[in-house]
Amino acid sequence: MAAAHVLIVEAPYYAEIAAGMLRGAARVLDAAGATYEVVQVAGAFELPGAVRLALKAMARAGGPRWDGFIALGCVVRGETDHYDHICTQAARGIMDLTVQFAVPVAFGVLTVHDTAQAQARARDDEMNKGAEAARAVLAQVALARRWGV
Repeated sequence: MAAAHVLIVEAPYYAEIAAGMLRGAARVLDAAGATYEVVQVAGAFELPGAVRLALKAMARAGGPRWDGFIALGCVVRGETDHYDHICTQAARGIMDLTVQFAVPVAFGVLTVHDTAQAQARARDDEMNKGAEAARAVLAQVALARRWGV
């Protein structure tokens, strides 16, 4: 069976955090023999829209092909309700894409109270949430292939 080809959509608003999560995802994908591409968007709110644009591009004749998608980003709680709205809509947008289009999309968006929590989840260790998202998307790709989706 061909190696998975994954599109990583990264929101580098917190550049150091995003870079750590991207390293974790790349480590897992490389170990699995998967290939991947990385695109960047402004922030977590734009992640579902970028995945949807990729799906539309795939629908075109001769368009690119990806077996799955990883959304990476970080939202840190601030003093306003903005955090709640962004987190809810980013998560909802990714879930809607996954369900509506039956496509493997891993949600690698940190929703944390402070940057220390984010840094702990972006380190190069077993707690890296980018690596976790990569494992999740590879599992979903395997399931989709098993069922011929």
